[in-house]
Amino acid sequence: MKSFATAALLSLSVMAGAQAADTTPTRAQVQAELEQAKASGQYTFGEEGYPVIVSHGASLSSAQVQDELAQARNAGQMASSEQAYPPVTAVSAATPDRAHVRAELEQARDAGLVTFGNLDYPPTHG
Repeated sequence: MKSFATAALLSLSVMAGAQAADTTPTRAQVQAELEQAKASGQYTFGEEGYPVIVSHGASLSSAQVQDELAQARNAGQMASSEQAYPPVTAVSAATPDRAHVRAELEQARDAGLVTFGNLDYPPTHG
């Protein structure tokens, strides 16, 4: 009796799992989706529609583009020649001079942070 109950329980659980499984679309559903994609321009056959042209809304007029270009030039956002490339970045006025850099190097050498040669490779700190 226990084996019958176990078999019945297992078969019911398998049927419940099959009932809950996702169903695949039918052939007619796939064909309908394909026709919709062709009608909306999302699907093309061959090379005729490659790449797919996507509309990005209204385009700007020539006068609008020229106005935007003039605004960018006036704001310094456009380089007018190769001499302006690369764009100049703001340089800090507090750049150290050569003597200051040498003094920092001497301090680092005295502290054992900078070594030369292969005598103490790998370097050990203090």
